[in-house]
Amino acid sequence: MAQLTEDMKEFIKNNLAWVATVNQDGIPDLGPKMSMFVLDDSHLAYHERTAGQTYRNLENGSPLVVAFVNFEQKKGYRFRGEVVLHTDDAIYDEQVKLANERGTKVPACVPVLEISEIDDLSAGAKAGTVISHD
Repeated sequence: MAQLTEDMKEFIKNNLAWVATVNQDGIPDLGPKMSMFVLDDSHLAYHERTAGQTYRNLENGSPLVVAFVNFEQKKGYRFRGEVVLHTDDAIYDEQVKLANERGTKVPACVPVLEISEIDDLSAGAKAGTVISHD
């Protein structure tokens, strides 16, 4: 597994996540996920609240790609890996508890990305290069 640095964790905390999936016909889907968070040093997760196309794509085995970019800093990261959908376990229960405490919609699911690759999305010659790969 690729490991998040403290700088990456802080960046994730302060910027909007965009996730990409594909449907069974190969048509891409892209959308923001405001609930994305660092689960631990090698996993990202979010509250799937809408249970829309992104969720259906993940249920059907789509890969998940997560990107964060800060336009003012001209800095960003892309994360790839395997995703596991949590709906009835300790991870899900903890996130439901947090959603209730925060007064947000209870997630239909908590997708968890096991990070296998981290890419640099910063402007310049290194854009798109691999930072870490397991």
